[in-house]
Amino acid sequence: MTTRTSLKKKNAASVETAPVFGRESAFVLDTTSPRAGLGDAIERSVDSLLALQHKDGHWVFELEADVTIPSEYILLQHYLGTVDAELDQRIARYIRSTQGPDGGWPLFFGGANDISSSVKAYFALKCAGDLPDAPHMQRARAAILALGGARNCNVFTRICLALFGQVPWRAVPVMPVELMLLPSWFPFHIDKVSYWSRTVLVPLLVLMAVRPAARNPNGVSIAELFLVPPETVDDWITPVTPSAIGHAFAWLDRLLRIAEPLFPADPRRRAIEKAVNFVTERLNGQDGLGAIFPAMANSLMMYDCLGYPSDHPDRVTATDALRRLLVTDGERSYCQPCVSPVWDTALACHALMDVGDARLNPSLQSAMDWLADKQVLDTVGDWAITRPGVRPGGWAFQYANAHYPDLDDTAAVALALDRFDNVRYREAIDRAAEWVIGMQSKNGGWGSFDADNTHYYLNHIPFADHGALLDPPTADVSARCLGFLTQLGMPTEHPNVAAALAYLRDEQEADGSWFGRWGTNYIYGTWSALAALNAAGVAGTAPEIRRAVAWLETHQRADGGWGEAGDSYYPDQPHGDASYSTASQTAWALLALMAAGEVDNPAVARGIAYLLGTQDSDGNWDEPWFTAVGFPRVFYLRYHGYRAFFPLWALARYRRLSVANSRQVTVGL
Repeated sequence: MTTRTSLKKKNAASVETAPVFGRESAFVLDTTSPRAGLGDAIERSVDSLLALQHKDGHWVFELEADVTIPSEYILLQHYLGTVDAELDQRIARYIRSTQGPDGGWPLFFGGANDISSSVKAYFALKCAGDLPDAPHMQRARAAILALGGARNCNVFTRICLALFGQVPWRAVPVMPVELMLLPSWFPFHIDKVSYWSRTVLVPLLVLMAVRPAARNPNGVSIAELFLVPPETVDDWITPVTPSAIGHAFAWLDRLLRIAEPLFPADPRRRAIEKAVNFVTERLNGQDGLGAIFPAMANSLMMYDCLGYPSDHPDRVTATDALRRLLVTDGERSYCQPCVSPVWDTALACHALMDVGDARLNPSLQSAMDWLADKQVLDTVGDWAITRPGVRPGGWAFQYANAHYPDLDDTAAVALALDRFDNVRYREAIDRAAEWVIGMQSKNGGWGSFDADNTHYYLNHIPFADHGALLDPPTADVSARCLGFLTQLGMPTEHPNVAAALAYLRDEQEADGSWFGRWGTNYIYGTWSALAALNAAGVAGTAPEIRRAVAWLETHQRADGGWGEAGDSYYPDQPHGDASYSTASQTAWALLALMAAGEVDNPAVARGIAYLLGTQDSDGNWDEPWFTAVGFPRVFYLRYHGYRAFFPLWALARYRRLSVANSRQVTVGL
């Protein structure tokens, strides 16, 4: 079990050696307050951030999702029969503490009850020993039944329930393991789905073929969560979309269900063997398959159902990797979906570089060296399937995930290296640029992990009810890549840059904003896009920039901040709105406006005042809201580091631009 960086814990020695800044404030909120000045606020924030830096130079903050992952951790132990009662109780305390006021569990702080996360939370609590007549369990059960009961869970939850014998296997879409044997030109192939889908699906195919039964040592059942007995339901598989192709795939599922028992044994054996080889090749040591919890959990269950003993090296590796995701916080524990050290470190470095004090250089140098050492140079990952002639040169999100570097981290890290010392890190920067250029998709944008992962028809298969099977290009990732390439000096007439600019302009929404795939949501996307357009030298008077500035201005809240809820990912919900402001989203809006040359805009002054007025005495900001996503409408994230480095970044940039002769940002982020 690992304790991650928490803003509530500081290293005293680091605090004592943190630099002190003496610059005069360029903006004063209230001169009678000890927290009045911009300089003081930046100083406290820097001190806090430096105190959390690890000795080897990197930062890693907690990465929190909804209760699905902690609940699945408990359920996994009960599936395997390896129950740790004390750990069950620690995680159960966390699950109880996140229960919503209406009895269920939301996908993000303050959101509406979600049927799938609520069912898993209830099941996990019951496995941990919570009695069904306890008040919190009664409220949870009522909330679940009000949403139609466990019958309405998503596919992944139904697979979990099938493993525990709570629903029949016909409740699960047919995904034969023989898919592993299909040629790459076939309409469905694992190479055609995203990295996260691939690593989750391959071991899951084995589980769905073997159909093992959970050990469930306490014999826990959740029959009370169904309005009708699961075995009486005859329409489990319905079209995911109302389109003709959605109905066609639903019919195909029925045909496969009839045919699957007739599949010969030898191809199934070979398919399982190929799946195991895929997993084992990418097991990734202590960081786990794909370095993400669902894939890691499925790999462990796969080894278990195939009879691997508990001391088999591969099974031990999978077990240890999962346990490293646990976070201890007092009497509670929860499980992270993954860890984010490369992303955290790169963004912390960008914030500190905007502070602009030479006394930070030793800390930055240590972080940059750590980042440079994490570059993936030798492993040719799955991305090479569509780009076989490109040399590796990217960075992964986690400590290690060599098969799956991503474009967002690569651009952010390379931007930081270039900003700090483009001579010392020249080779790393050039290799990164080579990989980024090679991974550009045909439409001019970039996806996160793969190029041209745009087989949209697959979103209609029954298994894809989560809507996150693919990894197409997105505005935020594309903006980061464009900002990196233009910061290196690539001109706008360069074919790769011109294509990226055209893509980004085409992706702008009618209201002037940009969609944020990995951050919530249009505020994040608009910051990303404006930063890239600025780096490319697009004038602040350009129509696309003026529309974006106007959109940001109209979405500033009365308190001076900005906020946007996870609901904005639904098509019928407003963009850029929430009933609250957050420090990180306010920082994005400020960075966006400053990238557009709006440092003197009164909206910027009000946003800075909001950050100054909400900073606590330790230099931090309180932010319980989830301001990022794994999969829109399905899986939301709370990066605990966002409230540490993004507000600092915005304050430092404001100070730098306010005292500079130029009001223009000169970097690509």
